[in-house]
Amino acid sequence: MALRFPFFNPSRTPEELELIRFVLKRFNYRPKNLDYFLHATTHKSLISTAKQQDNERLEFLGDAVLDTVVAEYLFHRFPSENEGYLTKIKSKIVNRKTLAEIAQNMEIRSILRFHTGRTINLAGLEGNAFEAILGAIYLDGGYQSVQTTVCNHIFRNYIDLNRVLEEEIDFKSKLFIWSQKKRLKLDFVLISEEQIGDGNRKYTINVQINDTMYGRGVGSSKKMAEQAASKETLILMGEI
Repeated sequence: MALRFPFFNPSRTPEELELIRFVLKRFNYRPKNLDYFLHATTHKSLISTAKQQDNERLEFLGDAVLDTVVAEYLFHRFPSENEGYLTKIKSKIVNRKTLAEIAQNMEIRSILRFHTGRTINLAGLEGNAFEAILGAIYLDGGYQSVQTTVCNHIFRNYIDLNRVLEEEIDFKSKLFIWSQKKRLKLDFVLISEEQIGDGNRKYTINVQINDTMYGRGVGSSKKMAEQAASKETLILMGEI
C-alpha cells in the first residue's frame, strides 16, 4: 500500500509550499489550514477589495496571545520576583524593536506578500507579520501550540533572554537595597578617568563598603562602570 502525504499534495502552488516549509522550519509548526498563514503574511498594501483579508486582525490576535505566553513563561521562570520586575522583562521581550529583530533573524520578509511599488517600513512589517503568524498558529492549533512554539523554539533560537535580563537588571539599585538592609555604608570611588581617543573616555570605579574596597568596574561612562562594579560586588557577596 502506497503511503500518502496529503499535506504536501501536488495541487499546492510553489508559493504555498514555500510558506509551509518556512513555518515548519522557523516556527516548528505544521499548518493545517493554510489560509490562516496566507492571511498572516499578506500586507494591506496588496489588498484591492473589501473581501480580501490582510494580516492586521491576525496581528491583533497574535499580539494578545504572545503577551499571555510570555507572561506565563516569566511567572514560572522567576517565582521570587515581583510584578514590577516581571512587567519590565515582558516589555523588553514583546516591544516593537525586539519583535522586529526576531522577525529579521527569522527572515520573515522572504515569505511576505506586499506591494513592492510602495514605500514600506520592512522592519515594522516583519514584526507585525511575526505576531500575525502566531495568531494563525493560535487559530490553527490552539494556545498550547503557540506556547510550545514560543517557549521551546523561538526563545531558544531567536531571543537572547540572558542579554535581555542583563540589560534590565539594575545592579547598582540592588546593591543599594542590600547595603541598606545590612545597614552598611556604601560608596562608589572613582579610581581613574582616561581619554582613549575620538572623544571617548574610560572610567574605573570601585565599590567601597564600610571603607573596604570590593568590586571594580570599567565602562565608557560612570554609570556603566558603577553597574559593573556593583555586579562584581554582588557576586562577591554571594547575592547573584
